Amino acid sequence: MPFHFRSFCGVLRQPLRNIHLRGFPASHIFRARISGMAPPILSLALPSETGRVLSIQSHTVQGYVGNKSSVFPLQLLGYDVDPINSVQFSNHTGYPTFKGQVLNGKQLWELIEGLEENNLLYYTHLLTGYIGSVSFLNTVLEVVNKLRTVNPKLTYVCDPVMGDEGKLYVPPELVSVYREKVVPVASMLTPNQFEAEKLTASRIESESDGREACNILHAAGPSKVVITSINIDGTLLLIGSHLNEEGESPKQFKIRIPKIPAYFTGTGDLMTALLLGWSNKYPDDLDKAAELAVSSLQALLQRTLNDYKRAGHDPKSSSLEIRLIQSQDDIRNPQVNFTAERYN
Repeated sequence: MPFHFRSFCGVLRQPLRNIHLRGFPASHIFRARISGMAPPILSLALPSETGRVLSIQSHTVQGYVGNKSSVFPLQLLGYDVDPINSVQFSNHTGYPTFKGQVLNGKQLWELIEGLEENNLLYYTHLLTGYIGSVSFLNTVLEVVNKLRTVNPKLTYVCDPVMGDEGKLYVPPELVSVYREKVVPVASMLTPNQFEAEKLTASRIESESDGREACNILHAAGPSKVVITSINIDGTLLLIGSHLNEEGESPKQFKIRIPKIPAYFTGTGDLMTALLLGWSNKYPDDLDKAAELAVSSLQALLQRTLNDYKRAGHDPKSSSLEIRLIQSQDDIRNPQVNFTAERYN
């Protein structure tokens, strides 16, 4: 039977009780909604094998930092991801100007309350990145507690974004909140060298210093620690540490990382997301998870560098936006080109 738009419009104007779709009264179709019986949330009723992640990070309309560089990779790895944007900016702050809004702690808590009132607060993982104020960070700690009342086995992966290369880019008072309150409740911590020094109140000038920093952080709380970049005499390393059982020595390893002559935005956020994704798939093999994460990231960075060069841009002249979408195969099925070396 041919479709006639006028006839269809006439159907839309009929009372609901008179409409029949494929032999079923429309009132049957909408009865669940009318009676207040909402359909199931499939990510809860039929959860993915990997997990359900709440990600509280920054967001930019253009470019890939914060949630923009974390959500998509985790989805590619099979996770349901619900993002809360701690800020929403037009672009990252490395541009000459930016516009946007900042979420405060009260607004964050309102979102959590909305989820709770609809029984939507079950998550297997919480992921946090850049947080710009003490009040917001304290609210995040309340969120951790709330989520663990729903799921005591919640894994909290924290990227304690505070600064880099000797410089803080958050208020100094955040350091003590991270050290005294956040580290003890984190399951996995992914600081860079500078952040690890701040959290442990120690200097990292050698591999042994990096390993000891991991031990200090284990003693404070998290069973998994990955210092994502350590510069030792011009050599760039990742140092990882997994404390399987209390009282045992942690399994520690390093991965040598090549230096790329360019500065990229969003790489720390992406690295932490990849570590979450792969460490959950290999819960007892942090070495393998880190190999996969590093290999994905390095393939993406090399593609980004090559594409900028192809476009006639000097990669050393400005920060580079990562080629996330173009690198999805490297995220989903990375070729492991960087291997972990286990410490004795």
